[in-house]
Amino acid sequence: MTLRSVDLRTEPVEAVLNRVERSLGVRLNQEPVVRKRRSLGARTDRDTWVRIERRGLDRIGVQGGDGTASAEALRGIAKPAWLAGIAWRDEMERVMWQADETELLPGAPVSGAVVTEDPRLSEEWWAAMNASLDALAAQHTNRIATPDTETLTQELVAGTIHRAFAGIDTTVVEWHPAHADFNWANMTAPVFCVFDWEDWGMAPRGLDAANLWGASLVVPALASRVRTERRVDLESRDGKLMTLFVAAKILGPYADPDDPRLGAARETAEQVVKELQAS
Repeated sequence: MTLRSVDLRTEPVEAVLNRVERSLGVRLNQEPVVRKRRSLGARTDRDTWVRIERRGLDRIGVQGGDGTASAEALRGIAKPAWLAGIAWRDEMERVMWQADETELLPGAPVSGAVVTEDPRLSEEWWAAMNASLDALAAQHTNRIATPDTETLTQELVAGTIHRAFAGIDTTVVEWHPAHADFNWANMTAPVFCVFDWEDWGMAPRGLDAANLWGASLVVPALASRVRTERRVDLESRDGKLMTLFVAAKILGPYADPDDPRLGAARETAEQVVKELQAS
């Protein structure tokens, strides 16, 4: 059975919201509901937040759909506490719905996933981001990261990079826990907090830093700041591979010719390719 393509920004969702209210014993503020392509979010009457995700069973993998709940075991990371959750299989389609209730965020998201202007973040913000990423990388998990809902394997790394950059040895050596969707829409300011943990798991070193770099390219000074702050990760061999992994998604066969990040991504990627070939 082919899974129906659904965009929750336009799909009727009243039945889903009502089911979540009954199951979690909350009342959702349905005006407004934050709607994304495959997730919904709303504040509750007990001053918490509920995020609801729709994911095909073929994109759940062996680790299940409990990313946000399992992230509660992580320590030393600025993130909202997980409070409760429910999951159910859709009666009509090969789809799982997952709803997680968490603490409210300490601020608004920095921007959309790709930033278009300098958010002017404080030194305290950068320090908190670094501390959280360092703490995350030092922990242990059996989960495997699922960026863009795809299980992150050595084969996926090689296939993605080689679509844009041929002749690169893509063998990953270091794997560490990563958020795997580390972009400006999933972090708050002025107080740093990272949320939406559904895809976290083991990933090549530098994935989160490379993702944030790729999401910053429209603002050159910000992209440079990201690379400076996460230099140790991004200058490692695996970090360079993750830079190409992210760049390949921008520059590869499905590139958007109007993407304002193209030039900056290509310039950095060409330099990284030279460094890898020389090593």
